[in-house]
Amino acid sequence: MQQSDSLVIIPTYNEKENVENIIRAVLGLEHGFHILIIDDGSPDGTADIVKGLMAGEFKDRLFIVERQGKLGLGTAYIAGFKWALERRYEYVFEMDADFSHAPADLPRLYAACAEGGADVAVGSRYVSGVNVVNWPMGRVLMSYYASKYVRFVTRIPVHDTTAGFVCYRREVLDTIDLDAIRFKGYAFQIEMKFTAHRLGYKVAEVPVVFVNRCLGTSKMSGGIFGEALFGVMRLRWAAMCGKIKPRKKDGGR
Repeated sequence: MQQSDSLVIIPTYNEKENVENIIRAVLGLEHGFHILIIDDGSPDGTADIVKGLMAGEFKDRLFIVERQGKLGLGTAYIAGFKWALERRYEYVFEMDADFSHAPADLPRLYAACAEGGADVAVGSRYVSGVNVVNWPMGRVLMSYYASKYVRFVTRIPVHDTTAGFVCYRREVLDTIDLDAIRFKGYAFQIEMKFTAHRLGYKVAEVPVVFVNRCLGTSKMSGGIFGEALFGVMRLRWAAMCGKIKPRKKDGGR
């Protein structure tokens, strides 16, 4: 039986070094979060670790959706959002498996939405300077100025537009036409924030420190970064053409 208003969605691919520790860290928080793992067919046994924990101490708080092959970060989150909406969670989170996002910051994102009036709370690396640890300087600069570029093009009032540590109120995800979200990598993060903003929702930033993974392998690629740089022009054009609209509710589809 569901006993939490909050679901943390964690996509995984080959995260056997991190997945048990991140699950224990999140489920050990006082708030009582639930976790949904979206695993893209990890050949290293990530899903087996999760299912072992589900069968034991974390029954009814830990869940998994297994997919065949690497289908993309964006599609993983869309699948998770739909799963959360079906089960009536009020607050839905995006979070990485590798501890680059600190579990201890989840209650701060929750508070920004549940108490602070935000509809979307972004765990921001850049709202109060540059708070990134253990990234090469070239990658820090690329990420920082990419967010500057996105903010300039889209005009959304968010400093960390590519952030993947986010809390959404249920209403936001229920209003966005999730089937119309087109991007899979960094641009997915931009598109979700941009769409929420264009639909009139309040997007707030909560300062966090991003720490590069210590275990496992990064899934970053030049392709998904390029998607973010060039995809924002398409987003701006779609907005100018009036193509960003609320989802049609049941009965109007």
